[in-house]
Amino acid sequence: MKKAQLSMLVQLATIDNELAGKESRWLQKIGFGMGMEENEINEIFRKPEPHTIAFTHLTSEERFEYLYNLIQLMKIDGKVFFSEIDFCKRAAEKLGYQSAVVKALSGSIFGDPAITADRAQLMKKAQKFLKIPTA
Repeated sequence: MKKAQLSMLVQLATIDNELAGKESRWLQKIGFGMGMEENEINEIFRKPEPHTIAFTHLTSEERFEYLYNLIQLMKIDGKVFFSEIDFCKRAAEKLGYQSAVVKALSGSIFGDPAITADRAQLMKKAQKFLKIPTA
């Protein structure tokens, strides 16, 4: 599951056909935080896995973590493209949320990982947008 999550983040980061240094460093930090080795992370950078994970089997916390990381990554370089918003909306729907959750949360999730938001409050807000039951 760690590879699938990092792959999804890499796909979002490269949607504008470039992987900015800030994005790359943040993704490496996420990968290391998941317990991945540098060679695993680099392999995912070269060739991200397709979305094959069954999101319906994730806990509500895991779904929210995916969503939170996607939104944060979308904003990390200070430029938000429509293609990135669309990617996040489609991913949110695959995670079982209504696509409107991206807009609802993005104002409270910051591109700078040093600025933390109240995750418990954001998760509660996100749950209002769930389309399917959670584990």
